[in-house]
Amino acid sequence: MKLRSQDTETQAKEPESIMTQMAALLSEKDDIIEQKIDVIAQQKKRIAMLEEHLRLSNSKRFGPSSEQTPPEQGNLFNEVEALAEPEQATLPLPETDEPKGKKGRKPLSDKLPRHQVFAYLTEEEKVDAIDTFFVKVREELDIIPAQVRVLEYMQEKATFKTQNGGRTIKVAQLIKHPVPKAMGSVNLMTYVIISKYADGMPLYRLENIIKRYGGEISRATLANWVIALSKKAQPLINLLRESQHSGPLVCADETRIQVLKEPGRSPTQINGCG
Repeated sequence: MKLRSQDTETQAKEPESIMTQMAALLSEKDDIIEQKIDVIAQQKKRIAMLEEHLRLSNSKRFGPSSEQTPPEQGNLFNEVEALAEPEQATLPLPETDEPKGKKGRKPLSDKLPRHQVFAYLTEEEKVDAIDTFFVKVREELDIIPAQVRVLEYMQEKATFKTQNGGRTIKVAQLIKHPVPKAMGSVNLMTYVIISKYADGMPLYRLENIIKRYGGEISRATLANWVIALSKKAQPLINLLRESQHSGPLVCADETRIQVLKEPGRSPTQINGCG
């Protein structure tokens, strides 16, 4: 009888232990599912960010644009994030026997002009000192902002008496300007040309920059300066074209360019050039 009662108790405990194991397994599976859900949510968020970045990049490269829609507008507010180094660890590069270059910041060019800034000791601190000397502790790159001024051309004139008792006047020769009667100096026009064609700065932005400095010059005037200066440079362009055509083969540039003003085409239409 005792054996039967023990077998009965053992058989009763077995389902309880199985239920406990099943509950533990279900709890563990629930934890794994929650972790997977979190990972999937993070991946979806990452994919959405990458898709948005790809959309902005394609819009910047292939979308219609004009002078009123700057090409860098897509990254206007996330420029710092784009230039910052990623926080995620990158894969290690394979080790090689080649010597590694010295790390650190690139030193400033020795061709740049130097201006020394001195930090002096007070007279009390130099009491009983045998000698004093200066040591260079660091270098900083300094850029002086644009300086605006008005050039006043003063022409000297001289008055002479003539033999018949009259008077004559001689005037000094003025420096010739490439754009006669223009209110902008050669330096200003050079700044406009470099900013537009070397730095990709549209004329409406240059208009605002000059206005902040105190000059009221419209973009139409700036455009007229560019056209006038292009006519002055046309002989040089013709020589370059003749030298280009003198060769046996001329390569074609298939880069697509923006056409703003062309008969029969809209300002946002893109052309291919050859």
